[in-house]
Amino acid sequence: MIEVQHLTKRYGDLTAVSDISFNVASGQILGFLGPNGSGKTTTMRVITGFMPASGGTVKVAGFDIFDQSFEARKRIGYLPESPPLYNDMTVSAYLRFVARIKGMPKATIPDALDRALTRCGLTKVTNRVTGHLSKGFRQRVGLAQAIIHNPEVLILDEPTVGLDPQQIIEIRALIRELAGQHTVVLSTHILPEVAQVCEKVVIIRAGRVVMEDLLVNLTQGQTLEEVFLKAISQEETHDEAHNPAPAEVTA
Repeated sequence: MIEVQHLTKRYGDLTAVSDISFNVASGQILGFLGPNGSGKTTTMRVITGFMPASGGTVKVAGFDIFDQSFEARKRIGYLPESPPLYNDMTVSAYLRFVARIKGMPKATIPDALDRALTRCGLTKVTNRVTGHLSKGFRQRVGLAQAIIHNPEVLILDEPTVGLDPQQIIEIRALIRELAGQHTVVLSTHILPEVAQVCEKVVIIRAGRVVMEDLLVNLTQGQTLEEVFLKAISQEETHDEAHNPAPAEVTA
């Protein structure tokens, strides 16, 4: 469903992502992990067509994100770390607007709106202005805009940031529910969250993939935290001794 091959992203002399390759199968939930500044957000922005790459290819549902951008992006729902909300619009008006710019047929929007509001726990705030919502509810609206057009692929960057414990449990349950119907790439710093909802893990450091495997294989006899710390520390030692990492930008 998602094929990333030799992806590279440079900003002048700065290299944020260096020759990254990984695949995500249809209906799979992928945990996309790495330290701050490792290139996670940059990679997700390229996958979603938000920014161009310096090299490599990305295919979503068989469509090249660069050469067939419109077709690829129709199949993607994207929740960035900061939800892209219009603070002076009500929740329902904003989601209707998103549905229209995503090209949804007018007749399908009311049902899609009701479904997104219900699934994301927003039915009690539909007429509230988004700028007056708590951070947790704003995050829910961000998730609703990502799923309203029922995309095949969901790219979620820190989807539980700002939520209280009960809301986190509910959003995790929603992400698990979306699996099978959608292919999900989940970036988070909360490793127990990955252990609970993901089937596969990709770990990157300094813009490079340092580990890719099914979660069940990685955690035989060790925790995901131990796997993660070992992966990034080994790569750091190798880089410093033999191959200094490229300069990074925050991602």
